[in-house]
Amino acid sequence: MASGRELRRKYVCPAKRIVVKVGTNVLTGPRAPSGGLDESRVSAITDQIATMVKEGRQVALVTSGAIGCGMAELGLKRRPTTLPLSQAAASVGQGVLMAHYERHFHRHALHAGQILLTHEDFDSRERYLNASNTIHALFDLPCVPIINENDTISTEEIQFGENDRLAALVTHLIRAELLILLTSAPGLCTEPPGRGSAGQVIEVVERIDADVERLAFDEKTPLGVGGMKSKIEAARIATQAGEAAVIADGRDPTVLRKIMAGEPVGTLFLPAAGKLSSYKRWLRFTSRPRGRVQVDAGARAALEERGKSLLPSGIVSVEGDFQRGDVVRIVGPEGDEFARGLSNYSEADIERIKGCHTRQIEQILGYKLYDEVIHRDNLALLS
Repeated sequence: MASGRELRRKYVCPAKRIVVKVGTNVLTGPRAPSGGLDESRVSAITDQIATMVKEGRQVALVTSGAIGCGMAELGLKRRPTTLPLSQAAASVGQGVLMAHYERHFHRHALHAGQILLTHEDFDSRERYLNASNTIHALFDLPCVPIINENDTISTEEIQFGENDRLAALVTHLIRAELLILLTSAPGLCTEPPGRGSAGQVIEVVERIDADVERLAFDEKTPLGVGGMKSKIEAARIATQAGEAAVIADGRDPTVLRKIMAGEPVGTLFLPAAGKLSSYKRWLRFTSRPRGRVQVDAGARAALEERGKSLLPSGIVSVEGDFQRGDVVRIVGPEGDEFARGLSNYSEADIERIKGCHTRQIEQILGYKLYDEVIHRDNLALLS
């Protein structure tokens, strides 16, 4: 394998469209009021992003901090443990957070363009494309898209839970070439902090496997909700689609400059071979499945090895409450998920035609829209 510097020059330095995610623990430094923002940290991050924009790069910033800002404004000492109180704190803090970003970007003749998202915006293909178009429009203006989860309306059913995953999904949304996750750790280390040694930072990860996952730790704080586990998962989502990812210490006021210069800071996660199309990314990583279709061994081989569509004859069972056009999981004989796709039929209709030949569909249902339950063009393999 090439050296770490060579790999960074190949995958990091040329990146023109980048997603930067900054966590609450980075924004709330030692100079900040309880729960509030450290102005020096916000200034350093915005200064570096402004430099990247002046270099001709398009940068979207996924930021945490709304609830923390709200806590500081409301005098709350601990992160709220109930959803309504979290939403209330976010409703107060989001405006404060954006005011900080707007003030600091304004020094560079840039504006902060606020975008608040829930998972429903990613589930709907139309809303997904609208969000993408908005971000691209902001790129064409003197603006930096500032993206956060819409904590004020998110519920337990639709919330992301932490912004690492949101940043990975935004990477797919705008087809960014690089995801940078700024955290309070120096990167992925051989040992978690707090054991007498900071551990050695792993410079390059070729592939995220069980050995890499075992290095994850969840050193959460009263303000943050993520951890190294969620960052590794975000890196997995980005790299499996063919993009690179970096985890690095956002407390370093020059960290972004160093990363983009190819310096060996943080951990670089290498992209998988081949890039997925925007539509396949949406199917595989972004949309949430509404049901489950189990297929036999022959159908699995046809899908995985021969690039075929899913026909009713290969379906063993169906679960869920979904309609035509919903995304469903496709599982093998042992129950392991290996693909996702858009269903041409509802769960009730598939239950009636499973195991049948395509020529029997109209006889059974009284109509036939398609021969295929899931067409190959609307199917994405998970490996």
